[in-house]
Amino acid sequence: MSRPTIYLAGPIMGENYDGAVNWRDQFQVAVGPGITCFSPMRGKKYLVDQSEIADSYEDTAMSCARGITTRDYFDVSRTDAIVANFLGAKKVSIGTVLELGFAHALRKPIILVLDDDNIHSHSMVQHIAGFIVSSLEEAAQITRALLLP
Repeated sequence: MSRPTIYLAGPIMGENYDGAVNWRDQFQVAVGPGITCFSPMRGKKYLVDQSEIADSYEDTAMSCARGITTRDYFDVSRTDAIVANFLGAKKVSIGTVLELGFAHALRKPIILVLDDDNIHSHSMVQHIAGFIVSSLEEAAQITRALLLP
């Protein structure tokens, strides 16, 4: 049996590099070594100096619109489940909502992390989520319970 996998979705545009990467790194530690986390930020160290990550970078294969969409869909399709972290979101993340649509269409379990009065609190987003929690710690617990024997 191969190691279980989870895709870590969440806002990137408008974040700085650390804001887009740190919670994902911390989540990998929280779920432990038995689960592989897929980050849409992997291989994008070239964005480290960006104070605010743009929607896309058309001169870079992995960060142009087509590259982002292709790899994110591929990752969602090949992982076992998805965690979408919307904690502290200041504007709607269209890309993350699209990834949730991919996951739902592919029948992947969705763990949604929302704080009170989050801009992503929408009936359709909440309806497709199998689990809705208010902290990454809770999401990590559910991930382990869902994916580990």
